[in-house]
Amino acid sequence: MSPANLLAENQAFADWLKQQDPVAIDQQVQALEQRISPEIDCLACGNCCRSLMIVVEEAEADALSHHLNTTRAAFDAQYLEKGSSGRMVMNQMPCAFLAGNACTIYPERFSGCREFPALHLPHFNKRLFTTFMHYERCPIIREVVEALKKESGFLPHPHAQD
Repeated sequence: MSPANLLAENQAFADWLKQQDPVAIDQQVQALEQRISPEIDCLACGNCCRSLMIVVEEAEADALSHHLNTTRAAFDAQYLEKGSSGRMVMNQMPCAFLAGNACTIYPERFSGCREFPALHLPHFNKRLFTTFMHYERCPIIREVVEALKKESGFLPHPHAQD
Protein backbone atom coordinates (compact mmCIF):
# COMPACT_ATOMS: atom_id res chain seq x y z
CA MET A 1 0.00 0.00 0.00
CA SER A 2 1.35 3.44 -0.86
CA PRO A 3 2.19 5.79 2.03
CA ALA A 4 -0.61 8.15 0.96
CA ASN A 5 -3.16 5.33 0.91
CA LEU A 6 -1.97 4.03 4.28
CA LEU A 7 -2.33 7.52 5.73
CA ALA A 8 -5.86 7.77 4.32
CA GLU A 9 -6.75 4.31 5.63
CA ASN A 10 -5.40 5.15 9.09
CA GLN A 11 -7.39 8.39 9.16
CA ALA A 12 -10.53 6.52 8.13
CA PHE A 13 -9.81 3.94 10.83
CA ALA A 14 -9.33 6.64 13.48
CA ASP A 15 -12.62 8.23 12.41
CA TRP A 16 -14.32 4.82 12.54
CA LEU A 17 -12.88 4.10 16.01
CA LYS A 18 -14.42 7.32 17.34
CA GLN A 19 -17.84 5.85 16.49
CA GLN A 20 -17.23 2.62 18.43
CA ASP A 21 -17.82 1.71 22.07
CA PRO A 22 -14.69 3.06 23.82
CA VAL A 23 -14.74 0.39 26.53
CA ALA A 24 -14.88 -2.40 23.96
CA ILE A 25 -12.06 -0.78 21.97
CA ASP A 26 -9.95 -0.46 25.15
CA GLN A 27 -10.47 -4.15 25.84
CA GLN A 28 -9.48 -5.12 22.31
CA VAL A 29 -6.42 -2.86 22.27
CA GLN A 30 -5.24 -4.07 25.68
CA ALA A 31 -5.66 -7.72 24.70
CA LEU A 32 -3.78 -7.13 21.45
CA GLU A 33 -1.03 -5.26 23.28
CA GLN A 34 -0.62 -8.15 25.72
CA ARG A 35 -0.35 -10.59 22.82
CA ILE A 36 1.85 -8.51 20.50
CA SER A 37 4.26 -6.69 22.85
CA PRO A 38 6.14 -9.84 23.93
CA GLU A 39 6.74 -10.68 20.26
CA ILE A 40 8.59 -7.41 19.59
CA ASP A 41 12.09 -6.79 20.92
CA CYS A 42 12.26 -3.12 21.88
CA LEU A 43 16.04 -3.43 22.19
CA ALA A 44 16.19 -4.19 18.48
CA CYS A 45 14.39 -0.91 17.76
CA GLY A 46 14.91 1.96 20.20
CA ASN A 47 13.06 4.42 17.94
CA CYS A 48 11.13 5.88 20.85
CA CYS A 49 14.34 6.71 22.74
CA ARG A 50 15.84 8.30 19.65
CA SER A 51 12.91 10.47 18.67
CA LEU A 52 10.41 11.23 21.45
CA MET A 53 10.25 14.45 23.45
CA ILE A 54 9.89 13.19 27.03
CA VAL A 55 8.18 15.27 29.70
CA VAL A 56 9.94 15.01 33.07
CA GLU A 57 8.03 15.56 36.30
CA GLU A 58 9.65 17.32 39.28
CA ALA A 59 9.69 14.15 41.39
CA GLU A 60 11.29 12.21 38.54
CA ALA A 61 14.03 14.81 38.12
CA ASP A 62 14.63 14.76 41.88
CA ALA A 63 14.85 10.96 41.97
CA LEU A 64 17.11 10.66 38.95
CA SER A 65 19.48 13.42 40.06
CA HIS A 66 19.79 11.59 43.38
CA HIS A 67 20.35 8.26 41.58
CA LEU A 68 23.09 9.86 39.46
CA ASN A 69 24.70 11.45 42.55
CA THR A 70 24.41 14.95 41.17
CA THR A 71 22.68 18.07 42.36
CA ARG A 72 19.28 18.85 40.98
CA ALA A 73 20.62 22.11 39.50
CA ALA A 74 23.42 20.26 37.70
CA PHE A 75 20.97 17.60 36.47
CA ASP A 76 18.59 20.25 35.14
CA ALA A 77 21.40 22.14 33.40
CA GLN A 78 22.73 19.01 31.71
CA TYR A 79 19.53 17.17 30.76
CA LEU A 80 16.42 19.38 30.93
CA GLU A 81 14.83 22.46 29.47
CA LYS A 82 11.48 24.15 29.92
CA GLY A 83 9.09 23.46 27.10
CA SER A 84 6.72 26.06 25.67
CA SER A 85 4.04 24.83 28.08
CA GLY A 86 6.36 25.42 31.03
CA ARG A 87 6.86 21.70 31.62
CA MET A 88 10.33 20.21 31.80
CA VAL A 89 11.44 18.08 28.86
CA MET A 90 14.60 16.19 28.01
CA ASN A 91 16.91 18.52 26.10
CA GLN A 92 18.43 15.97 23.73
CA MET A 93 17.33 13.56 21.06
CA PRO A 94 18.29 10.81 21.09
CA CYS A 95 17.87 10.48 24.83
CA ALA A 96 21.07 11.16 26.77
CA PHE A 97 20.50 7.91 28.65
CA LEU A 98 20.38 5.73 25.54
CA ALA A 99 23.36 3.44 24.88
CA GLY A 100 22.89 1.55 21.64
CA ASN A 101 19.21 0.68 21.91
CA ALA A 102 19.26 0.19 25.70
CA CYS A 103 18.29 2.58 28.48
CA THR A 104 21.09 3.12 30.98
CA ILE A 105 18.60 4.23 33.65
CA TYR A 106 15.90 1.67 32.88
CA PRO A 107 14.79 0.99 36.50
CA GLU A 108 14.58 4.76 37.10
CA ARG A 109 13.22 5.78 33.68
CA PHE A 110 10.61 8.51 33.40
CA SER A 111 6.88 7.78 33.47
CA GLY A 112 6.52 8.79 29.81
CA CYS A 113 9.07 6.12 28.94
CA ARG A 114 7.42 3.55 31.20
CA GLU A 115 4.00 4.14 29.67
CA PHE A 116 4.99 4.26 26.00
CA PRO A 117 3.35 3.17 23.77
CA ALA A 118 0.45 3.56 26.25
CA LEU A 119 -1.68 0.82 24.70
CA HIS A 120 -2.24 -0.75 28.12
CA LEU A 121 -3.90 2.43 29.42
CA PRO A 122 -7.63 3.15 29.28
CA HIS A 123 -9.17 5.71 26.92
CA PHE A 124 -7.42 4.59 23.73
CA ASN A 125 -9.95 6.60 21.69
CA LYS A 126 -8.77 9.79 23.41
CA ARG A 127 -5.19 9.13 22.26
CA LEU A 128 -5.85 8.40 18.59
CA PHE A 129 -3.89 11.41 17.34
CA THR A 130 -0.73 10.45 19.24
CA THR A 131 -1.19 6.76 18.51
CA PHE A 132 -1.28 7.37 14.77
CA MET A 133 1.50 9.96 15.05
CA HIS A 134 3.70 7.13 16.40
CA TYR A 135 2.40 4.46 13.99
CA GLU A 136 5.56 4.50 11.84
CA ARG A 137 7.87 4.98 14.83
CA CYS A 138 6.79 2.04 16.99
CA PRO A 139 6.40 -1.52 15.71
CA ILE A 140 4.16 -2.38 18.68
CA ILE A 141 1.73 0.41 17.78
CA ARG A 142 1.83 -0.53 14.11
CA GLU A 143 1.17 -4.23 14.77
CA VAL A 144 -1.60 -3.53 17.31
CA VAL A 145 -3.32 -1.06 14.97
CA GLU A 146 -3.13 -3.46 12.03
CA ALA A 147 -4.47 -6.34 14.15
CA LEU A 148 -7.22 -4.07 15.49
CA LYS A 149 -8.24 -3.19 11.93
CA LYS A 150 -8.65 -6.89 11.16
CA GLU A 151 -10.31 -7.94 14.42
CA SER A 152 -12.64 -4.98 14.95
CA GLY A 153 -14.69 -5.29 11.80
CA PHE A 154 -13.25 -2.17 10.15
CA LEU A 155 -13.73 -2.22 6.40
CA PRO A 156 -11.29 0.06 4.60
CA HIS A 157 -12.40 1.85 1.49
CA PRO A 158 -11.59 -0.42 -1.49
CA HIS A 159 -9.32 2.08 -3.29
CA ALA A 160 -7.20 2.53 -0.13
CA GLN A 161 -5.66 -0.88 -0.83
CA ASP A 162 -3.96 0.29 -4.07
